[in-house]
Amino acid sequence: MGALNRNDVKQLSGMTLAYMGDAVMEQYVREHLIMSGQVKPNMLHRLATSHVSAKSQAKLLTKLQEENFFTEEEQAVIRRGRNANQGSVPKNTDIHTYRHATALEAIIGFLYLTGEKERLDELMSSIFAQSEEGKEDKHS
Repeated sequence: MGALNRNDVKQLSGMTLAYMGDAVMEQYVREHLIMSGQVKPNMLHRLATSHVSAKSQAKLLTKLQEENFFTEEEQAVIRRGRNANQGSVPKNTDIHTYRHATALEAIIGFLYLTGEKERLDELMSSIFAQSEEGKEDKHS
């Protein structure tokens, strides 16, 4: 699939971008886990879930924002994702966490749909690096 026109993507709702971003992130996470040597399906599922939980996504977004990772345009997309009409919130998370997780998925969806593969790879590499750091902190 080719990239959509940037202006067309800008017209999409934050929830639509997050919908795409959720799928893209899931694929990156699965690929990352398999490439890192994880092959047992039950372990793959457990590890993947830890990467894509709303709580971990919200933490990752906050950390990347603290590091000024995002451009001004990306910050605007993140705000759109965060402020999107969420409908219902999953039982196991609060609205603040869910909004931030949605914002992270929205920027992933935006980068994917605009064909910014290099920037998307950079973002996902940073996400995996942050996730690994978080695991090391827990074990210290």
